[in-house]
Amino acid sequence: MDNYRKLWFTLIGVLAVTFTVLGYYGTEVYRSAPPIPQRVITHEGRTLYTQNRILDGQTAWQSVGGMQLGSIWGHGAYQAPDWTADWLHRELSNWLELAAQAEYGMNFDALDGERQAILTARLKHEYRHNTFDEATGTATVSAQRAEAIARTAAYYDRLFGDAPELRSTRESYAMKEATLPSAERRGDLSAFFFWTAWAAATERPGSSATYTNNWPHEPLIGNRPTGENIVWSIASVAFMMAGVGFLIWGWAFLRKHDESDPKAPARDPLSLIALTPSQRALGKYLFLVVALFSFQVLLGGLTAHYTVEGQEFYGLDISRWLPYSLARTWHIQSALFWIATGFLAAGLFLAPLINGGKDPAYQKTGVDILFWALVIVVLGSFIGNYLAIAQVMPKELNFWLGHQGFEYVDLGRLWQIGKFVGVAFWLVLMLRGIVPAFKRAGDKNLLALFTASVVAIGLFYSAGFFYGERTHLSVMEYWRWWVVHLWVEGFFEVFATTALAFVFSTLGLVSARMATTASLASASLFMLGGVPGTFHHLYFSGTTTPIMAVGASFSALEVVPLVVLGYEAWENWRLKDRATWMTNLKWPLMCFIAVAFWNMLGAGVFGFMINPPISLYYVQGLNTTPVHAHAALFGVYGFLALGFTLLVLRYVRPELVLSERLMKTGFWWLNAGLVLMIATSLLPIGLFQFHASVSQGLWYARSEAFLQQPFLEMLRWVRTFGDVVFIVGALSIAWQVVSGLLQRSSQLSLQDEEPAFATERS
Repeated sequence: MDNYRKLWFTLIGVLAVTFTVLGYYGTEVYRSAPPIPQRVITHEGRTLYTQNRILDGQTAWQSVGGMQLGSIWGHGAYQAPDWTADWLHRELSNWLELAAQAEYGMNFDALDGERQAILTARLKHEYRHNTFDEATGTATVSAQRAEAIARTAAYYDRLFGDAPELRSTRESYAMKEATLPSAERRGDLSAFFFWTAWAAATERPGSSATYTNNWPHEPLIGNRPTGENIVWSIASVAFMMAGVGFLIWGWAFLRKHDESDPKAPARDPLSLIALTPSQRALGKYLFLVVALFSFQVLLGGLTAHYTVEGQEFYGLDISRWLPYSLARTWHIQSALFWIATGFLAAGLFLAPLINGGKDPAYQKTGVDILFWALVIVVLGSFIGNYLAIAQVMPKELNFWLGHQGFEYVDLGRLWQIGKFVGVAFWLVLMLRGIVPAFKRAGDKNLLALFTASVVAIGLFYSAGFFYGERTHLSVMEYWRWWVVHLWVEGFFEVFATTALAFVFSTLGLVSARMATTASLASASLFMLGGVPGTFHHLYFSGTTTPIMAVGASFSALEVVPLVVLGYEAWENWRLKDRATWMTNLKWPLMCFIAVAFWNMLGAGVFGFMINPPISLYYVQGLNTTPVHAHAALFGVYGFLALGFTLLVLRYVRPELVLSERLMKTGFWWLNAGLVLMIATSLLPIGLFQFHASVSQGLWYARSEAFLQQPFLEMLRWVRTFGDVVFIVGALSIAWQVVSGLLQRSSQLSLQDEEPAFATERS
């Protein structure tokens, strides 16, 4: 460790400081969460809603798909409205109509500017004034506001039911008929929507900003960016530029320039090690990866199509069986499953190599058990999702067996526990191969970092258990992003970096010292911005200014290490010429190069485009978000998982010659499809929505009136071209993997016009 002491101390120090910040300000999330009143009453004492009914509404919202059908506080799907912004604007409009009729006997739109200004001033005072009494747990509203609430609730009752006059609206929102059949539960749902809007309109005690930091933009009551929002947005840009500057300075002056590359071996070192039984058993993992990948991209095409036809697929009404909310749920969940499976397979392939080329006792049995456990969790969670959204599952079982309603962790809690047990079991299988390696002589620093990333992946998924079915929404969001941001974007990133470094150093293409140094430095850079940067997802989720300040400052630093990814891509590219046998690893290597490109563009450019508070204030929940999500989730983690899959395939089927035709089609069409869907549809729509959000409010940018304009509908149709290109690429990769797994050495037929590669394994 002596040679790397400074790097280890830096990494440990970064982790200690950043997790302290994350934990300390996490308690602020608990302390400052918007109150859920015990009762919402009128001045006359009539009870409108109770805390239990609001929480019952939260569970009703979860059962219809939650964040997969519209969004709350900006988090969720993009086709239906943001229910917070939509409810708030409808309630405000109803109040103004009631006030105009009561005061002047006219519709609000018919009043002159002076009278409208008078009523709007009253509206702002009534809605922003905080009437919550902490001692009694009650929030009080006027009789006029109670009537506005009732009118708004009646609209939602009809919308989530099957009222014929709102059928076209449901189609525009990609909602199935009778989304929530129970009238009682529709009433509960309205209570929950009301509360999220109440928190977005009511000023926090001692502050001139609402509980959601004045989000969403709503000119009627003066919901505009706070001064702190602008200050920390400017600060985040300064932090990002300073971080980039220091990185370039350190890269130029501190990086060692005198170390030459090691002489590449004459033969592939991994091909000289006999396959172990557990490694041979990994073929079914690769099949599961591409099966779920194919399923996911086909569902992605269907989900995108729902944004133009709403309830139909080219005239065929399939929303009764596979509605938008279910298709989107499965689309996201299958992505997480296949990407995670690709990473798990890579780890299980490396474990015997680390263990000296042999399996620990019963390792193959463990690999088989883990595979079937994964299959059960996938099928069980998908069936549970279907039964929940179809409103077949009893409401008492929905959270545990059906649909949690929270994006990226939609699977029922029982299946979530099963997934955690599976990942923990993977950790055990990995450690059985890793621990004995520490007893052997030699440098163990890279192995120690790899082990730490494996342990983190195995344990940090448990953060998703720190909230329950009726947990406060702000608190739930805090822990949900531990899973989505820390587990996926943080520790999987470190695992991928160290796994690739381990592979390339084992292949003799880079020195162990260079691989270790680069991995330790990269881990420190990832964690420095990534851990506290979790808070950039929580600016407007019922949190206070310190959360915004920490999130803006550190999330800006997440961009810093991405600056050098062009160099990383070049480093990976030149590896292909280090040895003739590297030709066999061309396509896994191309996937890793694509990772560097999309990390820079998707996570860096598109990520920072929406990260500063002033930007996210206007674009949260618009199509600018899936621009970042698609480019970063698939572009980075998807290509990583595919690269790992092809790498493992190369060694578990050593006689296989990858088809150049299939691989060129798969790789380039995936990249081209991703570019097309972003450049021709998602980004242009997001920019038009951005303008609408700034000029009129978020409610309008997500409204039926705006999104169903012919030009925007045409842009959504245009996405079909990119989707088709992407699907062709995905199916090409899938067919290559499946055909490769099924082939035997005597049946090889994928030779194409290119000469076959000589096998390296004897």
